[in-house]
Amino acid sequence: MVKSRVGIIFGGRSSEHEISILSAASVLTAIDREKYETVPFVIDKGGAWRFADFDPEGLSELTDPRISELTSGARRVTIADFDEMTDFAFPLLHGPFGEDGTIQGLFEMLDKPYAGCGVAASAVSMDKIFTKEIWGRNGLPLCGYTQTTSYVCDSEKETAREAARIERELGYPIFVKPANLGSSVGVSKVHDRPSLEEALSLALRFDKRVIAEAAVNGRELEIGVTGRGAPIASAVGEILLDGLYYDYDSKYRGGGAKVAIPADIPDSVRDEIEALALEAYRMLDGEGYARIDLFFDEGQGQVYLNEMNTIPGFTRFSMFPLLWGAKGVGYSELIERIIDFGYERHNAAHQR
Repeated sequence: MVKSRVGIIFGGRSSEHEISILSAASVLTAIDREKYETVPFVIDKGGAWRFADFDPEGLSELTDPRISELTSGARRVTIADFDEMTDFAFPLLHGPFGEDGTIQGLFEMLDKPYAGCGVAASAVSMDKIFTKEIWGRNGLPLCGYTQTTSYVCDSEKETAREAARIERELGYPIFVKPANLGSSVGVSKVHDRPSLEEALSLALRFDKRVIAEAAVNGRELEIGVTGRGAPIASAVGEILLDGLYYDYDSKYRGGGAKVAIPADIPDSVRDEIEALALEAYRMLDGEGYARIDLFFDEGQGQVYLNEMNTIPGFTRFSMFPLLWGAKGVGYSELIERIIDFGYERHNAAHQR
């Protein structure tokens, strides 16, 4: 059997560079080497592509010194090298310049089959404002939100004015987030005007557009989706928080949060979440795989969509593979399914 040469692309220019490397280490460790030949590429923080033929065993912590060595010592390559060395692309680039449709556009130009959602779904899902606009205009349940930009908040006076508007519209507590970023980077939960102004300034350091959301007094739930025309859903999991919210350390350093899979929720709520997630996925033209995050307000009996992650983490703390594991889909099988969906989409495009 001829093995498919799978290019694993990781690192990248975003603030989630190190997390991406850990996701790649996990995938490189788990992928079926009987079926696939892996060709690893790391994109350094400056955007240069490098061939990163390394042993992922033991690489499991953000503090591992090999993380910096991977990007500084690996041999530089060109896009033409990447194209020649691979049959299939598996991007594990979290955040901007990877999860936002940019690298998916490159694969389309190369006519390279690839894992995950396409250009439009990736770009829209990466943008929290665009995502909510599409879901909201189609009647899907969302918490209250508003937006602002660096053009509006161009001085302390204008930032204070925007903070006053957001305060009037949403009330407290409020989450403030960069529109295009993940892993809780630049995110704040605030309870008063001074903190809100600081949170706006912080978020605007990471993106020119910022979303402010009314905090939901509810449970944080997540569900995985895979597939194309007839997608299927994983088990539903819950983030059990010890801190204020599911922050960076909770996700990637294992502190401040535990997970419950499956979530302890009524069957009727689980069915509602599954149906809602599949509808949300199809509405954004999801293909391949994604993780959808939701809130469940038990007091009101209401489920709210939060966001869709088109390249969810594959680290040892990551929910996405754990959710599928609870549904009986092992890590290696999940990777194979994702690769199969990528080939399926590519072949279908060539038949049109």
